[in-house]
Parts: sequence; C-alpha cells; structure tokens
Amino acid sequence: MSRLSTFTKPRESVFAGGPDQYRGDVNAVCPPNLRECVLAMEDCCEEAHEAQQFLRHGTFDLPRMKRVLESQKVFLLIDESTIRKYKADLTDEIEPQINELIDRANKGLEALNRKEELIQAEVEKSAHVQSKPSRGTTATTALDRREERRLQMLTKQRRKLEDEVKALESEVLLLVGSHATFKYRYKTLNVFVQEQKKLSTL
Repeated sequence: MSRLSTFTKPRESVFAGGPDQYRGDVNAVCPPNLRECVLAMEDCCEEAHEAQQFLRHGTFDLPRMKRVLESQKVFLLIDESTIRKYKADLTDEIEPQINELIDRANKGLEALNRKEELIQAEVEKSAHVQSKPSRGTTATTALDRREERRLQMLTKQRRKLEDEVKALESEVLLLVGSHATFKYRYKTLNVFVQEQKKLSTL
C-alpha cells in the first residue's frame, strides 16, 4: 500500500548527484515493517492523548479541592471555673460506678482472706494430724491424700480469685482513665461549638 506524504515537495538539491528517483513516486510501496512502526506510533499517540485527557479530568479541580481540604488549627481557651465545673460534673457521673467497683473489689478481697484462713487452718490441721501417731497406715495415707487434694483445690481457687481481683482492678483503672478522657473531649467540643454559634450570631 502506497503512503503519500501530506507535506509539500521540497526543492531539489543544488548539489551534483541528480534528483532522488523515489521522491514523489506514486507507485512506491511502503515496506511492511515501516507500516507497522507507523501504526504502532499512532497507537502510542492515541494512548498518550487518552492519558493526558484522563489526567486533565482528574486534576483540573485540584486547586479548589486543596482549599476545601486545607486544615486549620483552632485553639480554645477555657477559664478555670469552667474546668472545675466540668470536673465536678464528671465526678458526679462516674463516682457511683467507681464506688461500686471498689465495693466489688473489697468483697473479692474479703472472700480471698476467708479462703486463705480456711486453707491455713486445713494446713495446720493436716500438720497436726501427721504429727500424731497413726492407728493405721492405710487410713492415714488416704486421709493425707484427701487433704492434699482439697488443699490443692483450695489453692487453685485462691489463685483464680486473685487473678479476678487483678483483672477487676485493671478494669477500674481503665474505665476511670478512658471515661475521663472521653468526657473531657466531649465537653471541650461542646464548648467550642457553643462559642462558634455565638460568634456566628454576632
């Protein structure tokens, strides 16, 4: 297939050698490799144009979006009386919960102390029984095993209750810290919103 140039024919050379016999030849055949290169170049140009259009559509609104998304730091000053008021409100709100958790922890400690006393009494009783002369080897051995199993069971219960008390104390500390932080942020945000409303009405 012949591909004619769309540009005007250049002037002939002033140097010796004669005119180019292939220039402007209508019957000249375009090599297949050159034709494939031209088609590939056209495809590349089309893809580059599409990419340029896509980029333009994606970034033409960038200045406006930059202004919209621009962050601004706002500092709000609160007087000491407001802080005391919010602290009192926070205390009134979470103090009953904290007292309840403290009561639960005290009850758990009392139960642990009672079980510890029982375990200590069992240990002393077992030591007292072992110090006495045994009437029968079989009966004494069975009693010792039974007391040992009971002692192990009570020890496990004591450890379990101690772990529960520790978990309860951690829960109390976490509840107090997280609740105070959330309450302070919430009250600060409310104050800021109220101040903004006052400024907007001026």
